[in-house]
Amino acid sequence: MPKTTRSGKAKQSELPDTIARSGAKAQRTFAKAHDAAAEQYGEGERAHRVAYAALKRTHEKVGDHWERKGRSGPSDARAAGGRGSRAATQEGVDARASKAHLYDVASRLDIRGRSRMTKGQLVEAIKKENRARTRRAS
Repeated sequence: MPKTTRSGKAKQSELPDTIARSGAKAQRTFAKAHDAAAEQYGEGERAHRVAYAALKRTHEKVGDHWERKGRSGPSDARAAGGRGSRAATQEGVDARASKAHLYDVASRLDIRGRSRMTKGQLVEAIKKENRARTRRAS
């Protein structure tokens, strides 16, 4: 089912909850990428994977929604490696961002102990908090 209207706007009823709670740009990016992938590959899991991959290039997951990244590009080693990559996904956390940026996100999410965490620990803590906030929001 198409995720965009004829005018190119995202259909709110067709979007996953975390994207519906996000800004218009995130919604449009996901919806247009999904529609293009569904046209090429058919409706289903592959179209969703393509749409999320497109979204992760320009946005990062913060809590229960997606926010625009400071720079476009792959968010983790898996995204950088392409379809055949066996690296673990970072679930929308921009693991390639600076430690200062990750610390700022952790601060906004009120993650305890963040000042003593390494960059990898910050990524894991943000992923955990994102999952918890998404569960509570649903």
